[in-house]
Amino acid sequence: MRALLYLPPSRQSPDIAHDRGSTLDAIEKKRQAAAAALEFVEPGCKLGIGTGSTVNELIAILDRVRSRVDVLVSSSVASSSLLEANGFQVATLSQSGDLDLYIDGADEANKRLQLIKGGGGALTREKILAGAARRFVCIVDDSKLVGMLGSFPLPIEVLPMAQDFVARQLLKLRCRPALREGFVTDNGNHILDVHGMRISNPLEMENRLNQIPGVVTVGIFAQRPADVLLVASDGGVKELRA
Repeated sequence: MRALLYLPPSRQSPDIAHDRGSTLDAIEKKRQAAAAALEFVEPGCKLGIGTGSTVNELIAILDRVRSRVDVLVSSSVASSSLLEANGFQVATLSQSGDLDLYIDGADEANKRLQLIKGGGGALTREKILAGAARRFVCIVDDSKLVGMLGSFPLPIEVLPMAQDFVARQLLKLRCRPALREGFVTDNGNHILDVHGMRISNPLEMENRLNQIPGVVTVGIFAQRPADVLLVASDGGVKELRA
């Protein structure tokens, strides 16, 4: 029996949904958070770069610290293309070895610096680079800071042959998995976006979902949370540490 994948009525951007009424628009906040992250790039840095709209703002100004970057690694084809268009040479993780710093955004973050990531579909490579980095700096606007993770649909990367099996296991948890239609990850896999999952214990849930056969990566970053969270708001950029 095939699992019935829940298809939401729309996939409105969370930036649009949360940023109404703000004095500064979402783009300006992303720029402020990105600029603040440059302070963590030290001379001779082996730097990992993530994926997404906030990271795109970082890439746009990364030339300011070009002289400090020794090696640059990217979490996605999209970010690599932007970096190369800006004159940067992108290495592989095998070439670089462990990283000094990884900078990336998030779809949600709590005050323990645990995250939901994967809205852009690069969660597996993002998790690898975060794990390989001595320091992980996460850059977000204040709409992403939440009391409990789970309002943003949780991305799970799955092997294509296992997507219906994994969806059936998720239905047993009384949440609603939706296949991300027409999307294939850089690894050749599919994404299930899980709606209706309130994640009160991110570490336990990450471990539990990782045990489902066919799951490649879960978009909960609790085993490897951020070390520093830079939160941009109307009042400037606030730094949170674990």
